[in-house]
Amino acid sequence: MCRNCRNIILLFLLSGCATVPKPVVVQSAKPSGDVVSDQQPAQPSEDSERATSQVQPASLQISEDAEDNSASPPESAEQPESPAPATSDSQTTDLQSSPMSGDSNDDISSNADAETAQQLLNSNSSQQPQAVELNVVIDSVYRSYPLLEAALFNRNIAIGQQVGASGAFDLKVKGASENGPEGFYETYRQSIGVVQPTYWGGELFAGYRIGRGSFQPWYLERQTNDAGEFKAGVQVPLARNRNIDARRAELWKAGFERSLAEPDIQAQLIGYVQEASYAYWDWVAAGENHSIATRILNLAAERTSRIEAQVNAGLIDPPELTDNLRLVSIREAKVADTRRKLEQTAAKLSVYLRDSAGQPVLPSEDQLPGFPDPDNVADDRLETDIQQALASRPELRTLDLLRRQIQVDYSEAVNQLQPELNAVLWGSQDMGEPTSSKRDKSPFESEASLYLDVPVQRRKAQGKMTELQGKLAQLSAKRRITADKIRVDVQMAHAALKSAWEQVQSTQDALDRAEDLAIRERQNQEAGASDLLKVSLREQYAVESAEKHVEALRLYFESEADYRAAMALDEINR
Repeated sequence: MCRNCRNIILLFLLSGCATVPKPVVVQSAKPSGDVVSDQQPAQPSEDSERATSQVQPASLQISEDAEDNSASPPESAEQPESPAPATSDSQTTDLQSSPMSGDSNDDISSNADAETAQQLLNSNSSQQPQAVELNVVIDSVYRSYPLLEAALFNRNIAIGQQVGASGAFDLKVKGASENGPEGFYETYRQSIGVVQPTYWGGELFAGYRIGRGSFQPWYLERQTNDAGEFKAGVQVPLARNRNIDARRAELWKAGFERSLAEPDIQAQLIGYVQEASYAYWDWVAAGENHSIATRILNLAAERTSRIEAQVNAGLIDPPELTDNLRLVSIREAKVADTRRKLEQTAAKLSVYLRDSAGQPVLPSEDQLPGFPDPDNVADDRLETDIQQALASRPELRTLDLLRRQIQVDYSEAVNQLQPELNAVLWGSQDMGEPTSSKRDKSPFESEASLYLDVPVQRRKAQGKMTELQGKLAQLSAKRRITADKIRVDVQMAHAALKSAWEQVQSTQDALDRAEDLAIRERQNQEAGASDLLKVSLREQYAVESAEKHVEALRLYFESEADYRAAMALDEINR
């Protein structure tokens, strides 16, 4: 067959006709790891027509062969509810669709995702590995991330502090054995009793004592009847310590400290989910870049045999083959580099992706899901999101709880300004045979007393009040600036997400045009109207455009993770 006839047939098979460029086929990385060859796209179906309105993933497809080997989305894939703006009608996009795993408003289903994470390990060679989605990684963080488990133990620490503070109200047992066997007066005194502090600031007390022997005349009250004396009473604060005292203040502050553990846990959870999302999208982006490098290498490798046959036939000069072999070597090095980045990002992701036993799961290349279709963020939701963030962010709740702790200290300082006035009422009854002929121990005895203690200068309390007033003013200022920063965080995340979406659209358009030019240049080479230098340049431009599109998609979904963090949508309710 003559050279011109062969070129005409190849050109017809590639593009359908000599004047119409062949549509670009862009295929995302499939979970099965199958390499989609650069072929003529299949006939458009209802699904593929719907796919044309979606943003193309970044995987580069530049077809050369005549065989139709394009892949269609798996049946289990779901179409996003809000597709992105349509691409050019002159191009057909065939891509794998998956749910928007990066949607920050979706609830996390722990049971389903735990089963999914377990299936990542249970997959065998006879089954198609299941793609790793973002919600599986986030659920793994919730379920078994070690640093989050460590943060959860803050609850135990706070509970221990609260239990310790409540120990100030423990029932106390007191006893004594005082004996004087030597001397003119031989005395033997034994006593035991209980004291129960009360929550209203006073205390209840009761006890039993027995005093026998020969007592000094001035200590006759230590003597009891033969069966001893029972005594009980109550102490009630009338001024200081009535509404608050040191014991209650410590207990209340420990309660607030226990409440402070929750926003601290939430703040750490938000950071871990954000880090896990970054690691996930870095892995997905590395997979897309590796796919691009592999496919552009295949293009150069497939050209080698054809160019070699043309050189042997004397149709082209030998340097053409040498130049193509140079391209193959360069692209092989690029594939090795992208494989390294893919393996490194997979290892980093395994820190967050864990099975039900808490062991790291190293995702394989076959489990790459590709980028889902990004959605543009609505401008009218910004103010609503700011208000939601102000209500949900743990920083403000932390400051509010700290303020309440300081208010407890302030109330205790005010309490110290008051005079200490305590009322004590007790009664006692001796039992058994009387120890004296007077029978002065036998009647029931009772006593009511008032005890007064007044600090004159009260500088300690006044100094404490001044100190705490300053701390309260500091917290008020910190809360205002924190609220302002939260508002700015949401605004910045919103602006970044919107800008990233625009970059995705622009880089998608540039990718479409670069691929179209690469296809045309390759067709011209087949027709003898171009050379390898121009083809390699066009392919390189297409690769650069595809890599920029991958970077734009990565930036979009990481901006989405930032928006999720700014909104404080992650919270543990266990």
